[in-house]
Amino acid sequence: MFTGIIEDIGTVRALDNQGGSPALSVESRLPADELKLGDSVAVNGVCLTVSDMSKSMFTVDLSHETLSSTTLQYCMLGHRLHLERALTLSGRLGGHLVTGHVDGVGEVISKTSRGRNLDLVLLAPSAVVPYLVSKGSVAVDGVSLTVNDPNGQRFQVTLVPHTLDQTTLAERKPGDRVNLEADLLGKYVRHFASGHSGRGIDEQFLLEHGFLSKDPAKP
Repeated sequence: MFTGIIEDIGTVRALDNQGGSPALSVESRLPADELKLGDSVAVNGVCLTVSDMSKSMFTVDLSHETLSSTTLQYCMLGHRLHLERALTLSGRLGGHLVTGHVDGVGEVISKTSRGRNLDLVLLAPSAVVPYLVSKGSVAVDGVSLTVNDPNGQRFQVTLVPHTLDQTTLAERKPGDRVNLEADLLGKYVRHFASGHSGRGIDEQFLLEHGFLSKDPAKP
């Protein structure tokens, strides 16, 4: 589990596909003494497992599913990637609950400077659209951001100066692809409300549980 607060920007130093098992080696400033084999690291919003490491570099294996469903398939040497270690129970939840399980790849439609801020308009895939709620949360390449003006597949996020300084999102341009993860709480609410877990929440359910009155004259 992660928070969407980026700890470091790493650089791709090696790409290995020996034996049909892709691996990615990333140079980073994450504390080597706090990172060990088997740890989870969010790489551009994708939860991956450390399989090898040195003082300034770690390696993660990439499954074919990860490559086919995230932007990591486009990685090249020198690319800069957002990094975040897994949340500890004693840590602060500064962003929102992020699992590192990407729901779909979105596309940057436009970028507009507004004073010191930068607005990005993004196009989301259909799997993400139901969870785009105004003032809700979304992870863009692993960065916790607030959804503004959702309209069908389009929505906007505003990058404040700190986010611009600590991430690579200012480098995105129209046509660029980004990893999107919808809000975890929204997924569960929609799952239960839609009845996929059994009975859905409808008017009869609300009546039976005292949330609505049978008397139309009463609220």
